[in-house]
Amino acid sequence: MKGWSGRSGLAKVDLYTRGTVHLIVWVGVLGLTLLLMARPVREDGQLVLVLAASLLAIAQGVLCGRLARHAMDAYLGQGQVPRSLVPWAAAVTAATTSAVVVLAATVDLTGLLPTMLAAALTPFLTVHCLLVRNRTTALIQLVVLVVVCAMVWLTGRTADQALFAGVTVGFVNGWMAFTARASMWMLAVMWELREARDVQARLAVAEERLRFGRDLHDVMGRNLAVIALKSELAVQLARRGRPEAVDQMAEVQIIAQDSQREVRDVVRGYREADLSVELEGARGVLAAAGITCTVRSGDAELPAGIQSALGWVVREATTNVLRHGDARRCTISLRTADDTVVLVVENDGAAEAAAGTPGSGLAGLRERLSAVDGTLEAGPARGGRFRLTASVPLGQRTGQDMEEAV
Repeated sequence: MKGWSGRSGLAKVDLYTRGTVHLIVWVGVLGLTLLLMARPVREDGQLVLVLAASLLAIAQGVLCGRLARHAMDAYLGQGQVPRSLVPWAAAVTAATTSAVVVLAATVDLTGLLPTMLAAALTPFLTVHCLLVRNRTTALIQLVVLVVVCAMVWLTGRTADQALFAGVTVGFVNGWMAFTARASMWMLAVMWELREARDVQARLAVAEERLRFGRDLHDVMGRNLAVIALKSELAVQLARRGRPEAVDQMAEVQIIAQDSQREVRDVVRGYREADLSVELEGARGVLAAAGITCTVRSGDAELPAGIQSALGWVVREATTNVLRHGDARRCTISLRTADDTVVLVVENDGAAEAAAGTPGSGLAGLRERLSAVDGTLEAGPARGGRFRLTASVPLGQRTGQDMEEAV
């Protein structure tokens, strides 16, 4: 189970919100239990009735705790509430409230009764508001207020005391229900924003694939059609013993070479990555994801081939930070030492990601770096961090040779 520091921002909000709802439930249960141990109740109340009310309160906490977990999942669209759980929680809440009222009829609880009734009703009403609409919640709160006033009045209290108890119960439970509902609404909005961001990322990838496929189709479609026609014509001429077949095949060879060159141009345009642009892009993308990104880069002029290779390292490393683990901070540093360019990308929150098997992205980066005599090292570091280090020597090849290799 992850600790607080190892969770993402959304996971922290989710845990805090769920914990708040469960805390409200158990504060009501513990508050009622402590009030049942107060001196007036302990000295003047019947032991059996006090003990029964305490056990009912604990049972109410267990049932409402389970109901809270299922209700929050259902509110977020991540599960359903068992049908029998709501009636059982409601029945135990009604029994607990009735026990408090019966106890108030035998013991003078003038100062404690409103608080005890509010504590008895808070666990169920706080959770139940997540299962129904706001109008239904308001109607239930109004009905509870009226019923509480009537029950308190039947215990022999005055109308003013009954009204005060009803208003106290209505205010406390109404405020708790509003708090739970508002907190879960904000959490639901954050989950929707997270899903929208994931959908946007998938759409961007799909759009890039369509663009690349469209470019290849435009480049290769016409040339392949011409090659097919000229090859067929060359076959027919060869069968007839015509010398023009050689000319046709020579043209096919030229067209194939031109097509190969055009495909390389398309792929080069797709694969080229500018290092400075990638560094700024990584900073912006990680900041948009709530990750603090620090970039330290020198002013050294690097050959185009090395810049392209390291630009792809930055792009792939940024993707890994977003997809794996729950990073909060990321540091990208670029330095030149002993005629070697060293790029280091390090992020936290990667305990689980570091333990996984290496993906094809790192293998592709090693291939790109090997074209410029570079090396790549990636693995876990201290403190649950993940470090990726790319090293490329300078002066091994000319800039033109490295550009062609990449």
